[in-house]
Amino acid sequence: MSPSTESPRVLIVEDDAAIRDFLRTALAGAGFRLIEAITGEEALDRAQRQPPDLVILDLGLPDIDGQLVLEKLRQWLNAPIIVVSARNQESQKVAALDHGADDYLTKPFGTAELLARIRVALRHADGSSGGNSPVFESGNLKVDLAAHRVFVRDSEIHLTPIEYNLLVALIRNAGKVMTHRRLLTQIWGPERAQDHHYLRVFMTGLRRKIEVDPAQPQYLLTEQGIGYRFAVSDE
Repeated sequence: MSPSTESPRVLIVEDDAAIRDFLRTALAGAGFRLIEAITGEEALDRAQRQPPDLVILDLGLPDIDGQLVLEKLRQWLNAPIIVVSARNQESQKVAALDHGADDYLTKPFGTAELLARIRVALRHADGSSGGNSPVFESGNLKVDLAAHRVFVRDSEIHLTPIEYNLLVALIRNAGKVMTHRRLLTQIWGPERAQDHHYLRVFMTGLRRKIEVDPAQPQYLLTEQGIGYRFAVSDE
C-alpha cells in the first residue's frame, strides 16, 4: 500500500459530523492513520503539515468549493483523492474526475465499498496495478501489452486499433473511473470530447468481443452519467 512502513495516512475532509464519524470508525478499524478537516482551508493546511497517502474529499464544504480544494491539492500532492458527493451531483463528479480525482463515492455508501475503493486507489498509486505489467490478466481475459495481443479463454481475438487502445486505457487505470471526456480525448483527441454516443458504440463492440455476456459485463462497467470502469477482482 504505502511505501512507508507505517500504515497509510488518510485525510478526511468532511463537514457532516455523522459521515465524519462513520469514516473515522471504518478507517481506524482498518488500521489507517487519520487526519480530519471540516473546511477546505483546514484541509489544505493539514495536508501541507502532514502530507497524506490518500484524501477523502467531500465536494460540498462550508467555506470553499471542494473542486477548488481538489485543484489546489493537485498542484503539489500526488496521493490518490477520492471525492464524496450526493447522488444528484453527477456533473460535479465528472468535473472532479476530469481535474485529477482518482475515484468517487456516492452518499450513502458502506464500509466494504469504502475500503475496496481505498485499496484500489492505494495499489494504483504504488504502481502495483496489473495495468503496469507487460501482461495483464483478469479472469478469462489476458492482454499482452508488449505484443498487442488479446486473449479470451485462451483464444486470441481480433480488436480494431481503436478497440485495443480503448481497452488498454481502461486496464491501465483498472479499478478507477475514466470519464467520457477523458477517454474520448485520450483515444480520439479533444475535438471528440463531447461525442458520448461515439464512445458508447465502440464500448458496445468491445464488450461483444471480450465479455461472456455483453448485457451483464464482468470487466467493462458503466458508471451511469460519468464514464466507465474496468472492474478489478477485489472491488
